[in-house]
Amino acid sequence: MTLGTMLGLVLLVAGVIILFKAVRMVPQGFEWTVEAFGKYTHTLTPGLHFLVPIYQGVGRKINMMEQVLEVPSQDVITKDNAVVKVDGIVFFSVLDAAKAAYEVAQLEVAVLNLVMTNIRTSIGSLDLDESLSKRDEINAKVLLAVDAATHPWGLKVNRIELKDIQPPRDLVDSMARQMKAEREKRANILEAEGFRQAAILKAEGEKQSVILEAEGNKEAAFRAAEARERLAEAEAKATQLVSEAIANGNVQAINYFVAQKYIEAFKALAEAPNQKFVMMPMESAGVIGSLAGIAELAKEALGRPDRMPPPVPAARGS
Repeated sequence: MTLGTMLGLVLLVAGVIILFKAVRMVPQGFEWTVEAFGKYTHTLTPGLHFLVPIYQGVGRKINMMEQVLEVPSQDVITKDNAVVKVDGIVFFSVLDAAKAAYEVAQLEVAVLNLVMTNIRTSIGSLDLDESLSKRDEINAKVLLAVDAATHPWGLKVNRIELKDIQPPRDLVDSMARQMKAEREKRANILEAEGFRQAAILKAEGEKQSVILEAEGNKEAAFRAAEARERLAEAEAKATQLVSEAIANGNVQAINYFVAQKYIEAFKALAEAPNQKFVMMPMESAGVIGSLAGIAELAKEALGRPDRMPPPVPAARGS
């Protein structure tokens, strides 16, 4: 191989290398920084670009897509001196490739350390119960602090989530016993409240029953008194009518009145409870004689014997 041939091959290889260095294609989702003799000049966006060989070169290749970092588990002491293990996850994006490339060294390590420090600070200001129940507040507080701190690095922290907060095992058992005791306490309170309400309702029902019974007895007594009053009025009216009839000389009226009372008394005696036999003198002459005696009294009361009818002759006894 001649010297000219070797020189031609060297020039060909050098041209290929220079062409490779001059033509750059940035993939989607990335941005590359360009340096001229080690100094940053500009940023290459996704697409095809041409550089001046030897004078210009690619400095840093920055991922512009949203990235996820796992926050390793760490021991954190709460405000009430309880030790808990906390881990999490961070979502962030690079907004300025130049700042992310030249403002901070080891970008991901810096973000992780910043997040872990703020997690310890946030949880350390809370009690254990607050740390377990206010996870959203802790996430928001840590996110605000980390986003403000990483802004000069050209980053945007989109979200920070605490994945797990683990208290010590003995503390978990103690919390479980406390929760069980609290639930039993609430159950006993609810049961006692139910018994109390049932007793109140029962007493109210009995009270209402007594009131209604008293009102019923009152109404029944009122109705009975009203019935007796009506009966007395009827008796008085009947007595008045009989008296007027007697005054007018009608002795048959008093005979009817006395006979009716006599029959009612006999009926009441016959309908008496546990009464199997009724023995009474039923002699017609005795009843007629009584009526005749009453008629004589009526004559004397009237003072007009001429108007009275003659007494009914007594019937023969059977």
